[in-house]
Amino acid sequence: MTSIDCIALFEQAKKARKYSYCPYSRFAVGAALLCADGAVVTGCNVENAAYSPGNCAERTALFKAVSEGRREFLAIAISGGETNSDGNAPCWPCGVCRQVLREFDELDVDCIYSESFEGPGLGQAIMNRLLKAAGHKVAEV
Repeated sequence: MTSIDCIALFEQAKKARKYSYCPYSRFAVGAALLCADGAVVTGCNVENAAYSPGNCAERTALFKAVSEGRREFLAIAISGGETNSDGNAPCWPCGVCRQVLREFDELDVDCIYSESFEGPGLGQAIMNRLLKAAGHKVAEV
């Protein structure tokens, strides 16, 4: 991906943050998932008072894409920050989100994330560096 593509994908993730439901942490997260067919599917975090029923932005975008028939992904951008803020905060996929992406054998997905509190400061990593050898699929029965 070119840096222009990364910035554009990150900006879509940042726009998705405004839909976040995060009354407990007040930390809004948006994700933009670039699918192999060129579609971009966005998601936001949705919190719950019981904590575990909540959902991260990355999984929201991935589940939405899968529910629309998509199974191949090229990149995911994640933008996090305080509710009602245009600022960025360091934000990358949690272990559960990494595991869910791994389910689709997507270890070569580009992950674009904010790595600073000021300015664009985007970081980029390949998923297999964020989740080395975890989550080998169980053999089909």
